[in-house]
Amino acid sequence: MNIVEISKAIVLGIVEGITEWLPISSTGHMILVDEFLQLGTTPEFKEMFMVVIQLGAILAVVALFWNRIVPFRIKKGKTILCKDTAVMWLKIVLATIPAGVVGIFFDDIINELFYNYVVVAIALIVYGVLFILIENRNRDRSVKINTIGEMTYQTAFLIGIFQMLAAVVPGTSRSGATILGGILIGTSRMVATEFTFYLAIPAMFGASLLKLVKFGLKFTQSEFIILIVGMVVAYVVSVIVIKFLLNYIKKHDFKVFGCYRIILGTVVLLYFSF
Repeated sequence: MNIVEISKAIVLGIVEGITEWLPISSTGHMILVDEFLQLGTTPEFKEMFMVVIQLGAILAVVALFWNRIVPFRIKKGKTILCKDTAVMWLKIVLATIPAGVVGIFFDDIINELFYNYVVVAIALIVYGVLFILIENRNRDRSVKINTIGEMTYQTAFLIGIFQMLAAVVPGTSRSGATILGGILIGTSRMVATEFTFYLAIPAMFGASLLKLVKFGLKFTQSEFIILIVGMVVAYVVSVIVIKFLLNYIKKHDFKVFGCYRIILGTVVLLYFSF
């Protein structure tokens, strides 16, 4: 077993767990970290690893929100369908469609055209500016949607369109795009963030399954261990980060993340330019 490669997987798991839920782009950070900390594996495995490691992060959402996302309840020995939760899942499925279509039909093209530091850096900066502008714009506006139950199917689909942008351009941030979209449409920060967590479940499971199928499940023992280590670390770190973010947004806006994105994007452009 290669301890060096295991250590790299741990670092990448930490990066994934932190950046998947904060609106600063997990894919963008993973691409950038890989420039300095490259896994000593085949290119095919590394491409799959960078996506499938997200399963660890998404399992953290499932664990933390289990009682809210499971549509079935056991009452007096009988299994009962919770209508509100079932309706919420219909909204999630609807919102998943745009990114799902893009992922299934254009995944290879997107990887070839956009997975590079220039696109990542520009996306970091552009969406960082948008975070600041939209938060300033909404500072004195009243929130129209305070719970996911108040969200219409149209609103859910529009948020899904924003998620699609993240599927196309690395560095956008899936959570960042959907949170921005939710706030822009009129949801509260808490609703936008919570819906983003739920929306990640089918999106990330689907993306991971697609990558696993393309890879063919032909793991060496070393590759399997690296993948499991990265996923476990991503899970543990994600639990901590999700709890932090839910507490943070009760009193703060997202402008600090916008500033971070602008600074990081600028540093990346300057570094690779010189």
